[in-house]
Amino acid sequence: MSRVLVIGGSRSGKSVFAESLLADATEVEYVATAAARPDDEEWAQRIAGHRDRRPSHWRAVETGDLAAVLTADGPPVLVDSITAWLARMMDEHGCWTAAATDRPPPAHSEWAEQLCSLWGSTQRHVVAVSDEVGSGVVPGTESGRRFRDALGELNQQLAATADEVHLVVAGIPLRLK
Repeated sequence: MSRVLVIGGSRSGKSVFAESLLADATEVEYVATAAARPDDEEWAQRIAGHRDRRPSHWRAVETGDLAAVLTADGPPVLVDSITAWLARMMDEHGCWTAAATDRPPPAHSEWAEQLCSLWGSTQRHVVAVSDEVGSGVVPGTESGRRFRDALGELNQQLAATADEVHLVVAGIPLRLK
């Protein structure tokens, strides 16, 4: 059992690197966390690219229920991505509106704390992909800043208990931990 966090910017090569970490596994559960976007053709093309790149013997699971994934027995799991999962959870829990400021920040919500707890105690070998947002531009909207801050805090929490952390920049991985 080990927990590996792979972070990087958009189009940095983080998913490809994460996939390479499990290339020798005879079985992998690939967990795609993004919510469906049936009216977004560009998003569908991105998903198709990920599907085409994966080995045919990997089993794909499309879900936002990471608790069920991390508590189940099974083969190594690749979660792609924590970023898409957080956006999905923020959608489902109404965290984008001004009224959301009355609630705990998303990174400190019950569902994010559950993820971090299960991440720290899972018996599965897990490789998780997430976007690094600390080096980016400060978003021009309150909801954008809320998301950026929540993802940055969530990445820190996951990295704290990860066995390995890799930063991927321009396709080049750098082991941080």
